[in-house]
Amino acid sequence: MRSLEVKNRTSAEDIKSLRLITAIKTPYLPDGRFDLEAYDDLVNMQIQNGAEGVIVGGTTGEGQLMSWDEHIMLIGHTVNCFGGSIKVIGNTGSNSTREAIHATEQGFAVGMHAALHINPYYGKTSREGLVSHFDSVLPMGPTIIYNVPSRTGQDIPPLVINTVAQSSNLAGVKECVGNDRIEQYTDNGIVVWSGNDDQCHDARWSHGATGVISVTSNLIPGLMRELMFGGKNPSLNAKLLPLIEWLFQEPNPIGLNTALAQLWVVRPVFRLPYVPLPLAKRVEFVNLVNEIGRENFVGKKDVQVLDDDDFILVGRY
Repeated sequence: MRSLEVKNRTSAEDIKSLRLITAIKTPYLPDGRFDLEAYDDLVNMQIQNGAEGVIVGGTTGEGQLMSWDEHIMLIGHTVNCFGGSIKVIGNTGSNSTREAIHATEQGFAVGMHAALHINPYYGKTSREGLVSHFDSVLPMGPTIIYNVPSRTGQDIPPLVINTVAQSSNLAGVKECVGNDRIEQYTDNGIVVWSGNDDQCHDARWSHGATGVISVTSNLIPGLMRELMFGGKNPSLNAKLLPLIEWLFQEPNPIGLNTALAQLWVVRPVFRLPYVPLPLAKRVEFVNLVNEIGRENFVGKKDVQVLDDDDFILVGRY
């Protein structure tokens, strides 16, 4: 007999109000399995410093290196441990519509508050195909669509977003094309989060963005919250830009993984094909931490320059 109880699901409106969402890092044990103890500490630090949501298994969290079983387990674990304190947004997107549907069903079944969906990458489709792809997953629950042409090889044009925005489940767009595109959407009442940390201050205060889905907030959640909540602050933005530039000198999450290891909040374990930044860049990071202030970064141990031999690279996991 089917239960008559109606589950108290999060609505798209609940997601639209979030200012600071962290694309959370996934840490590993030396054998390449998830380090859930370190992961829980990372999420707790986000909550304590005012982040309102986390993206689980995104590019930063290396969802592309996870099996779907790992992926859904981590979403469920995050909901179970932290779902009452922070919104859990699962990256259940795929370039296969079939996989995206299945993963999204599973993600909502384990309690995620919203889904993050990319457009089909590599095997690109037409505009009509993009609309059909998103229409296949939007009915399941609150959804953020992620546009990052530098990774997918294809821009999601405004025509597609304006079409799928007819769904009440579209919470908004994570937009990486730039602030002109963000303003184009916000002028039409579509919620947008900046996907570029180096542009998020201006996106928030000059172009109508609701907030940011951030990589840098893994390291300095309190300062990123201040950047999103504290009003226009060009001096703070300028102070953080060298760190942001350092983080993205190589494809994300290489810089972030290196930094968190140097802060001793994760083990220095990399799932290949990611490898740490070279020694000279690791020295630069220590200098950046000292300039910004160690107290503004996650963790409590002194930042250190790690040697090449300190890192563990795992190809089978």
